[in-house]
Amino acid sequence: MTGTTLMVQGTTSDAGKSVLVAGLARVLHRRGLSVVPFKPQNMALNSAVTADGGEIGRAQALQAAACGLEPHTDMNPVLLKPSSDQGAQVIIHGRPAAELDARAYHDYKPVAREAVLASHGRLADQYDHVLVEGAGSPAEINLRAGDIANMGFAEAVDCPVILVADIDRGGVFAHLVGTLALLSETERARVQGFVINRFRGDVGLLQPGLDWLEQETGKPVLGVLPYLHGLYLDAEDALPREAVPEKATDALKVVVPALPRISNHTDFDPLRLDPAVDLRFVGPGESLQPADLVILPGSKSVRDDLAWLRDQGWEAALQRHVRYGGKVLGICGGFQMLGRAVHDPDGVEGRPGSTPGLGWLDIETRLAPEKRLERVHGDRVLGREAGVEGYEIHAGITTGPGLERPLLYLAHGPDGACNEVSTVAGTYVHGVFDRSEAADALLHWAGMRPGSGQGEDLSAARERGLARLADTLEEHLDMKRVLALLGAVSTEPVA
Repeated sequence: MTGTTLMVQGTTSDAGKSVLVAGLARVLHRRGLSVVPFKPQNMALNSAVTADGGEIGRAQALQAAACGLEPHTDMNPVLLKPSSDQGAQVIIHGRPAAELDARAYHDYKPVAREAVLASHGRLADQYDHVLVEGAGSPAEINLRAGDIANMGFAEAVDCPVILVADIDRGGVFAHLVGTLALLSETERARVQGFVINRFRGDVGLLQPGLDWLEQETGKPVLGVLPYLHGLYLDAEDALPREAVPEKATDALKVVVPALPRISNHTDFDPLRLDPAVDLRFVGPGESLQPADLVILPGSKSVRDDLAWLRDQGWEAALQRHVRYGGKVLGICGGFQMLGRAVHDPDGVEGRPGSTPGLGWLDIETRLAPEKRLERVHGDRVLGREAGVEGYEIHAGITTGPGLERPLLYLAHGPDGACNEVSTVAGTYVHGVFDRSEAADALLHWAGMRPGSGQGEDLSAARERGLARLADTLEEHLDMKRVLALLGAVSTEPVA
């Protein structure tokens, strides 16, 4: 029996599609229903490694957790990872398939469409209900031809749509009515209701607008969701904008440069949530302020981002930072930058060539077309017993004497490198701070006082966020109507 499908689309990017799908997934899961997430096409630099050894968007891994499932490549069959303003790496069913600019990808869409429909078909055969997340907005006129991300997909599989809008941005009624106006007649008919997200204040004051919206469009408002301050969930792509816990006066100061092609910045979520760590992203034009630890993050374009760091004056600033006792850690692309050179003879990340590294680690990296995609775990950090878990997503092959002083010991062998005086270190492991044991070892190396860390495993914070989100949807969303759209048997929430 083929499962039913319900799609969540948004009037804008970051309207709340990912969060709404995650919340609905957890609501259905704890009601005992068989549910799976799906995003036909995702454009994001935050990715996760799946159980079947592929790569999907981070948001779909979160949604899988909400369903009580291991992430699988069928949950996000097409992932676009931007490598420049014009081009992106195209990942199909978890594996790199091509490097294309926007015009070439338009011609490639029939291939991507086949992958999308095949994945959806497999999931619909395995699960009773499929919750689908759209991408951006369905009203992007220039992207309508061959669309596989929004209404093009909904039309292909004949599913109903919920449209979500972010009232915190302003103009919520214009967003909703304007989006409908730009859809075709059959597409408008698919929209079965609206959800208004991130509302602050007295919802009674909003009621006249809700009444007008329903009368104007003939479609119901399924719910008005409050602004959930302090909610932690993995971000899909944009750098976090939510407030963080109040920091201790003696908090460890950590700085991360916001690289133009920063990837997997969710690596730093455990540090953002730790009251004993004051983490700041530093953008273009901002100088490096005094810090205990600077972390060079992952990058989709290592050589270009390294050039950007130098243009921003970071090379000299990092030299001063280390000279005055600060520590530097590189993760994935940031690890590669710390070596003697980064070579890209095949043009894996852009133009072929080589770029001198920062030279603090006695290693060199050669980029290769074949990616390493693997979940990893280990038991030692900086020579100290500490559980570590994470994942590797990289195309680099790193060699050199510096690897004889590894940062981590994983089940498959040593990982990363440290310099001789243990002031600079790097690793290929994303999520290295997710386990509190590993985070404590690294933060104490960086200068945190023993006993001052209050970190927790990220999975615990994620589970609390999903539970809070599901509780909110149960209270503020018309779940009876949502269940009806899914053709689901109404059941009571499980405590």
